[in-house]
Amino acid sequence: MAQQTTTDVISELTTDHREALDLLDRIARSSNPAEKRDLADTVIAEVVRHAIAEEMYVYPAMREHVPDGEKEVEHDIEEHKELEETMKQLEAVDASEARFDDLVRKMTEQLRHHAHDEESDQFPKLREHVSHEELVRLREKVNTAKKVAPTRPHPNAPNSELFHKLVGPGVGLVDRLRDRLTHRSN
Repeated sequence: MAQQTTTDVISELTTDHREALDLLDRIARSSNPAEKRDLADTVIAEVVRHAIAEEMYVYPAMREHVPDGEKEVEHDIEEHKELEETMKQLEAVDASEARFDDLVRKMTEQLRHHAHDEESDQFPKLREHVSHEELVRLREKVNTAKKVAPTRPHPNAPNSELFHKLVGPGVGLVDRLRDRLTHRSN
């Protein structure tokens, strides 16, 4: 019975959505360019790790267990690519420029839409078709993946489970080294 109280992947990913959207809202409320840059770097790192972990473990489960799972996953991967493009642009813009705020608004809209799709449609289907025990195992895998995943958007990299499992940890190591060298927090 204690197993039922263990957090599953759906609760974990939903929390990730709330935290990322909260960071984006904090950016929108801030007038301090240094704070905005730091918050943007943090939210970018978190969203990149979240997306990669989903692609590695959650999307294969959706393909396997959810009716029309392949179609759902293709839609989500396309949304991830759009978010990656926006995040890559956001990384390159100075926080004092008006374009920075425009990109934050765009990323917020994209992430709200993506989170709504997953939370209102896909996550309930996963709960219906995958056991609680398996959803808990998926959360453990997702958490492990987030620890080694890249922290920067790589929109030209393949969005595939195999690529992320084989190359992602190396890219993540390079990203974390770059983060340390540039004193970027994440």
